[in-house]
Amino acid sequence: MLTWPAPKSLWLSDLGPIVPADQVTCDLDYDVAIAGAGFTGLWTAYYLKKSDPSLRVGVFEAKFAGFGASGRNGGWASALFASSKSKVARLYGADASKRLYRSLAESIDEIGKVVAGEGIDADFHKGGTLTLARNKAQLERLLEELETERSFGLGEDDFRVLGAAEAMERIGASDVLGAGFTPHCARIHPAKLARGLRDLVVGLGVRVHEASVVTAFRPGGLEVNGCTVRAEAVIDALEGYRSSLPGGSRFTVPVYSLMIATEPLDDDRIEAVGLRDFETFADERHLIIYGQRSRDNRIVFGGRGAPYHFGSSISPSYDQDESVFTRLAETLVELIPALSGVQVTHSWGGPLGVPRDFFSSVAFDRATGMGYAGGYVGDGVTTTNLAGRILADLVRGLRSEVTDLCIVGHPRKPWEPEPFRYMGINAGLRMAGAVDAAEWQGRPAPWYSGLLLSMIGQ
Repeated sequence: MLTWPAPKSLWLSDLGPIVPADQVTCDLDYDVAIAGAGFTGLWTAYYLKKSDPSLRVGVFEAKFAGFGASGRNGGWASALFASSKSKVARLYGADASKRLYRSLAESIDEIGKVVAGEGIDADFHKGGTLTLARNKAQLERLLEELETERSFGLGEDDFRVLGAAEAMERIGASDVLGAGFTPHCARIHPAKLARGLRDLVVGLGVRVHEASVVTAFRPGGLEVNGCTVRAEAVIDALEGYRSSLPGGSRFTVPVYSLMIATEPLDDDRIEAVGLRDFETFADERHLIIYGQRSRDNRIVFGGRGAPYHFGSSISPSYDQDESVFTRLAETLVELIPALSGVQVTHSWGGPLGVPRDFFSSVAFDRATGMGYAGGYVGDGVTTTNLAGRILADLVRGLRSEVTDLCIVGHPRKPWEPEPFRYMGINAGLRMAGAVDAAEWQGRPAPWYSGLLLSMIGQ
């Protein structure tokens, strides 16, 4: 059994103390004001200043840059999108779905180019992703995924299925029947990337105001720490924390994802675990898990399962759920038996933003000067880079290949009012666990399995 000390984030622990800087204490004027210093806000600021150094850009963050999901996620810069390729095709056509996928795959390399060219040490390593099939239903789902990928014209260079023996050469997992592999994913250290981007944009002339709480949006500006920030363009990049603003809980709800990290593994355990090219890893279950091997040879592992809290509420106390941490530890050892007896040194969590239709979107209204990006459902490391480039072009009034993507202007559907939102989201979590349990026991899928897929954007 794995054990752990007091909860703390591995990623932030690696950085040491962070002192918030440039707190808002008076009224300010900007050309562009961005609420939220996560990846969306920082990438938007970066591309705005790189394209037009004369722009006055301010970013406003309640805690510090990288405090939210951008600084504490699983560290996958992948080509994953919240909705499936098939759903995107149903809504916008097969060509639009293919273009979105290619843009995300290219965005991984764009992140790599920026961190290399700008000197950000973010542990970027593009080793791909392994998605294991560990029971009959999971293997069937993996083979269906292969058919879908081929139907969209994606070949072996994008996605292929490994047999059990080849998969187990890559990762020392149990009950492996096969695995999907895509090269389109890079392992990163998310907090290093977030703080590195913060320092980068400050060096370009952006002011990043930390400890500066946005309390209101309106055309022409923001209210921050009781002060007025005037701006021609205003960007909402709050993602999971949008629900803290009046009227924000109906468009993106905060759903919690928790994580653990082991101690650094010795050479014998590394040999048994594998992941020699630092592949990220998951399996085909419905209740999502995700992991990576860090640069210092820890296994960093997370998953869903924490409850949604009534009224889209957010609290530091929700970051700590011992029952979820225990399940994550048990799941990790069951998945990779060589980790039995290894100490867990860190455990942490927080909210991510989920839109009603599980479809990320970007928008900017030139008439009001108001813009938005978000709804990443945990797949935002790469999508935020793409969104930042889109917003930078939209704010400057430019049309480009990225501004024509189907996520631009995608309508935001509001969530149901409470208590229906609370009942529906938590019922979905329970259904995912129940479907997974049935599959492990070899039983037929429950009647509601199709409903579950529609709920999660498939």
